[in-house]
Amino acid sequence: MTRSLRIALGTWLLSTAAFAATGYQTPPPELQAIVDAPRGPIFELGPKHRTALLIGLPGLPSISEVAAPELKLAGLRINPRTRAASRFDFGNSLTLLDVATDKQRAVAGLPEHLRVADALWSPDEKWVAFSQWSKDRVELWLVDVEKASAKRLIGSPLNAIVGTGFQWAGDSRHLLVQLQAEHQKPMAAGNTTPMGPNAQETTGGKVAQTKTYADLLKTPHDADLLEWELQSQLAMVSVDGKQELVGSSAPFLEAQLSPDGKRVLVETLKRPYSYLVPLSFFPRQVAVWDARGKLIKQIADRPLVDRLPPGNDAVPTGPRDFDWRNDKPATLFWVEAQDGGDPAGNAAVRDRLFEQASPFTQAPHALLDLAWRFEGVQWARDDLALVKEQWWKTRDTRTWRIHPGTAHDQAELLFARKSEDHYADPGEAAATRNAYGRRVLHTSGDGKSLFLVGQGASPEGDRPFLDRYDLGAKQATRLWRSEAPYFEQVAALLDDEGKRFISLRESVDERPNFYLHTLGDAAGATALTQFPHPTPQLRGVKKSLLHYKRADGVELTAALYLPPDYDAKRDGPRPLLMWAYPQEFKTASAASQVTDSPYRFNRISYWGPQALLARGYVVLDHPAMPIVGEGNAEPNDTYLQQLEADAKAAVDEVVRLGVTDSDHIAIGGHSYGAFMTANLLAHTRLFRAGIARSGAYNRTLTPFGFQAEDRNFWDAKLVYGTMSPFNYAEQIKDALLLIHGEMDDNMGTFPMQSERLYQAVQGLGGTARLVFLPNEAHHYRARESIMQMLWEEDRWLDQYVKHAAPRDTVPDTKKVANE
Repeated sequence: MTRSLRIALGTWLLSTAAFAATGYQTPPPELQAIVDAPRGPIFELGPKHRTALLIGLPGLPSISEVAAPELKLAGLRINPRTRAASRFDFGNSLTLLDVATDKQRAVAGLPEHLRVADALWSPDEKWVAFSQWSKDRVELWLVDVEKASAKRLIGSPLNAIVGTGFQWAGDSRHLLVQLQAEHQKPMAAGNTTPMGPNAQETTGGKVAQTKTYADLLKTPHDADLLEWELQSQLAMVSVDGKQELVGSSAPFLEAQLSPDGKRVLVETLKRPYSYLVPLSFFPRQVAVWDARGKLIKQIADRPLVDRLPPGNDAVPTGPRDFDWRNDKPATLFWVEAQDGGDPAGNAAVRDRLFEQASPFTQAPHALLDLAWRFEGVQWARDDLALVKEQWWKTRDTRTWRIHPGTAHDQAELLFARKSEDHYADPGEAAATRNAYGRRVLHTSGDGKSLFLVGQGASPEGDRPFLDRYDLGAKQATRLWRSEAPYFEQVAALLDDEGKRFISLRESVDERPNFYLHTLGDAAGATALTQFPHPTPQLRGVKKSLLHYKRADGVELTAALYLPPDYDAKRDGPRPLLMWAYPQEFKTASAASQVTDSPYRFNRISYWGPQALLARGYVVLDHPAMPIVGEGNAEPNDTYLQQLEADAKAAVDEVVRLGVTDSDHIAIGGHSYGAFMTANLLAHTRLFRAGIARSGAYNRTLTPFGFQAEDRNFWDAKLVYGTMSPFNYAEQIKDALLLIHGEMDDNMGTFPMQSERLYQAVQGLGGTARLVFLPNEAHHYRARESIMQMLWEEDRWLDQYVKHAAPRDTVPDTKKVANE
C-alpha cells in the first residue's frame, strides 16, 4: 500500500472515530450565531385596524423543557401538568403599536415569567385575552388596550388540550372558556402488571384505508386516561372577572359560541374509541346548547370512522364540518356526502351543503349541491357567499357564488381552474370583521365588488397583487401589484374601496416589515415596523432564481445562494448543498411554473440549508423536483426516472454556472425530501453525500398511501417496491447521514424507518451515520437538538463533500483493508 493511500485511509479512520463523541455537540461559532439569532416578534393586527399587538419571542427552548413529561393519546400530545396540548414556543413580551402614529407602548402588569401561548383580540379592539402558561396550569389573562395594562382574569385553570381554551363573544364583554373540571376524581394509575392481552379483531367488510398514524391508543387504560384528560367545564367569563358555569362537565372536542353569543355548538367525545385511528375519527355527539348549558337541539350522533374508503377524495358518511354562519346570529351549516363518501363510485352530486337556523324547529335547508368535495365557504350576507369545491384526483377546483337567503337560487360559477395551475390563480377573497366580530367577505362600499388578494405567480416570479372584482361583470381590475426590488403582500385592507391597506414588505436584504399604503399618495408607503436584520453577518448573501430544463423539456426553477464575498469567476467552484422536496403534478405545464421570487428576504435559518452559507458552501434551495402523471397516468409510476432527470438537470446547471463541480455536491431534505435523498443515493452517483432528516424509506410500512399516492400497496406493489430506497440499500455507495427525532409524531415517518435503513447500509458495507435526537418530534425544537443537527451536517459535509477526492482517485476501502 502506498504512503498516500495509508494517509487517506488513516484520515478516514480518525474522522470516523471523532464522530463517536457523546453528549450534545455544538457546531462552529458561525452556525451557533444563526441558531441564536433574534426571532419575531409576532404581529397581530386588531380587528378595527387601529392597533397591533407585538408578541416578542425568546430563543429556542432547552432540552429540559422539551423533555418534560408528555402523554401520547389518540394522536394528541398532552402536557399532563398543565392539561394542555404540548407546546414549547411562547411569547415573552407584549407591546401595543398604534397604526396611525407608529408609537409603541409596552404592556404593564404582566406576570414575572411571561409565557404567552395564544392571544385573541376582542371584536371591539379594546381588549386582548391571552393564555399564560405556568409550570402546572394555563391561566387566562386580559390586556386593557387603552391603559396598556394586564391582569389575571380568573383563578380557575384552563383546559387547552383541543384548542386555545377561550374565545370572545360578539359583545366584546364576555368570553367562553374551557376550564379544568372541578372536583374531578384523580385518575387511577395504570396497572403495570398486565391483566391480559390487548386484542383487536376485524370481521371483514369493504376495502378501507388505514393510514400509519402515530400516538394511537394502545390499552383500555389509555382510553380512560384520554377521557379523563379531555374532561372540562364550559363557563362564561366577563371582562371584570365574573364567572358563570355553562352546563355540566364533559370530554369536549369543540365548543363554539354562535355569533350573537346566545348559543353554543358543542361536540362531545363518546365511546367506542379506536386503536387504529386518531381522535378526529372518534365518535361524537353534536348538539346546540343555550348560554346556560341547556340542550336546545341534538344535531348529530357521529359514529366511529375507522373504515374510510380508499382515495384522497374519500370522506365519512353522514353530516360533517359543523359551524356557525358568520353573518347570521345563530345559523348552523354543515356538509353531507351524497355518494357514500366513496370517490370510486359514479355520482352527479358528491356533497350537499345544508343550513339550519335557530331555534332549529324547521327542517334543514339545502343550499348547494356539489359535483366534487366541499372545500370551504365564506359568508357575507343573504345574497352573497362563496363556496369552494375541489376534486383532488384531477386537481380541479371551482368557486361558486350563492344567494343563501333565496330559495331555489341558481349558483353562479366565478372561478374554475386546476389547483396546481398557479398562474391562473385569481387570488383569495379578502375578509373583514362584522358586527359580531366574525370574519366575512370584504365587499366594496356599494356591495357590488369583492377584493382579491393573491401571490401573483408568473414566469418572472411571484408578484402579489390586490384586485377589485366586479360580481356582476365577473371582471377583475388590478389596483396594486408588488414591484421590484420588493416582494410585498397585502396583510389587511383598511377601507371599502381598496385604497388603504397594510402590507408586509421584504427584499433580499430587508427582513419582512409592515407598511401602511394609501394608493395615489405621492409620499409612498409608511413603515409601521423596523425589525432589524437577524443575521447581519450574512447580509451579503447573493440570491438568484435559476431557470433550466429537464431532458424531456419540462422547465425547472431553483433558488441559488452564494456566500458573502464569493465570486465564481475569481474564486472558482465551491462545494454545494442541494436541498429539495419532490411534488406531484398532473400536467407538465403546471410543473414548469415558477412559484418563487428573486426579491424575497434571504432568510438564513438554522432549519434550512442556507445556514451552510456561513461555512462557505454554495446552496441550491428548492430545485424543482416535479413528478408528472399526465391524463390517466399516475405520477409515481415513473417516480424514479423523473426524479433522476430532475436531479441531473439541477446538477448540470450549477456545474455549467461554475459555482461547483460534479465531485463536490451533496443532496439533502426533510421528511419526503429525506425519502428523495435516499432514492437519489441508491439510484445515481450524482452526489458525494446525502443528509436525510426524519424520512420514510420502506413504503411497505405505509401500505395505505403516502404523500400524494392514494393507491394502497396491494393495488400498486411494483410502485411501492420500486420507490422504496430500503430495497436498494446495496446500491447506496455514497455517504448517507440519517437524522431522526426519537418521538416523531408525523404520519408514516416512524423512527424505525431510519433505523432499518441504517442497519441495511451498515450490514451491506456502505457508509452511513444514524443520529436519534431524544424527545424530538418530526420537527426538532430544543436548542441542543438544533445545535447537534448542525454539528452533524457540518462534519458530514466537511468530510465527504468539501474534502472529497475526485471519484476516480477514491481508494477502494475493501481492497485497502485486504492489503
